[in-house]
Amino acid sequence: MTRLLLWRHGQTAWNAANRVQGQLDVDLSAAGRAQAQAAAARLAELHPDLIVASDLRRAADTAAALAAVTGLDVTYDARLRERHYGEWQGLTNPEITARWPEESERWRAGLPVPEFGIEDLDEVGKRVTAALQDVCAANAGATIVVASHGSAIRRGVVTLLGWPDSVLRTLGIMDNCHWVELRLDTRRGWQLRAYNAG
Repeated sequence: MTRLLLWRHGQTAWNAANRVQGQLDVDLSAAGRAQAQAAAARLAELHPDLIVASDLRRAADTAAALAAVTGLDVTYDARLRERHYGEWQGLTNPEITARWPEESERWRAGLPVPEFGIEDLDEVGKRVTAALQDVCAANAGATIVVASHGSAIRRGVVTLLGWPDSVLRTLGIMDNCHWVELRLDTRRGWQLRAYNAG
């Protein structure tokens, strides 16, 4: 049975400051590096066969903590990057709300905000799911750890499981260095086994 562990990266200073990172390349903070090391010890107990990561540093460095414990190599896939937040990348949530209250409200409701260059949620789901399906097809029966980003993981889970968009709103925000566990049953398809574990 193929097992996917979708692991959110460790904390960054921007996470702590409530600043939108998107696809900007931000390093882990000292707290984030400690989180990655602690989580890596737990994930290593699940005997992963493969580690794949977003090529953004915060995810790549989180994956490197698991590689150091397991001796596995990390492969990188840009399709696992966080959602692109267009002009809002680098701003704090309060700054966005103060400057564009109506658009901010639409964004928080999960509605499109194309005027700022924000990546459509359906597109996020398609690219993340394509990456997950490719790695699973090439490694059937393996336990695969995928280091990625909170919004990308949430949308990828909903898309991979074929859930309607309304379900996305019911999934809580992923904590830094927590993970989702999915398993592929040959008869029943993908099944959610754990969410925000850690």
